[in-house]
Amino acid sequence: MNRTMFLLPGAAIVVAGLLSSVFIVDEREKALVLQFGQITSVKEDPGLYFKIPLIQEIVRYDDRMLGRDIEPLEVTPSDDRRLVVDAFARYRIVDVKRFRQAVGAGGVAFAENRIDTILRAQVREVLGSVDSSSILSDQRAALALKIRDAARTEAAALGVEIVDVRLRRTDLPSQNLDATFARMRAERQREAADQVARGNEAAQRLRATADRTVIETVSDAKRQAEIARGEADAKQNAIFAAAYGRDPEFFEFYRSLAAYRGSINAGNSTLVLSPDSEFFTYLQSSAPPVADPAAAP
Repeated sequence: MNRTMFLLPGAAIVVAGLLSSVFIVDEREKALVLQFGQITSVKEDPGLYFKIPLIQEIVRYDDRMLGRDIEPLEVTPSDDRRLVVDAFARYRIVDVKRFRQAVGAGGVAFAENRIDTILRAQVREVLGSVDSSSILSDQRAALALKIRDAARTEAAALGVEIVDVRLRRTDLPSQNLDATFARMRAERQREAADQVARGNEAAQRLRATADRTVIETVSDAKRQAEIARGEADAKQNAIFAAAYGRDPEFFEFYRSLAAYRGSINAGNSTLVLSPDSEFFTYLQSSAPPVADPAAAP
């Protein structure tokens, strides 16, 4: 009976010791075996392992890809237009021994603070070397890769690999939005004014060309009309001259009738002429005088 009372506590102590000396490493993690704070072994493969109870302790680190959101920060590109950049990173612990030596007992929280510092510095350095139009264009992906490569070199001292860096948002500060919109509006108005001015210039040029064409066309038409009129007058004078040469008396008669038609009309000015004027030559009667009846036999 007394012997059984001593064996049961001893067996319990042995079982507890065995249980405390066994630990399991999951496939999603890596483990360090520490003895008095010093690293004695690294367990990277999943499985069952043993340690010395009460002397050795196990520190586990996530072997999966981890994410880290960077607080929005203001950067000043080369054209002095401030931007608010919101970025995030993906990283993983690739060397747990170096990671432990770099962060100590601070663990992942201390490492993430260091990663934030590295990423913020690289974001400012890389984005500060280009202008804002490059940051806001499709070159953002190339800039993010440049930030990742620069940060990866510094993060390697922590035993961490920066897998990816992305620029989530690149916006103007709220206090600069109104000024930027006003400047953009002024630029668009200036471009519109330039287009209107170019249109007016083109219209004026076309109008001047059309006016010159009209003047040239009208001048040419008048010249041709004067030529035709001169030729017609010449033919008319030739006909008149030929007609006058054939019968001068008839021509004088025709000219007198035309003068009568033009002068003896209602509304014309009054003519005071002598009855025996040559103007009335063809209006005078050409009939023979009537004989006096008293003189007849």
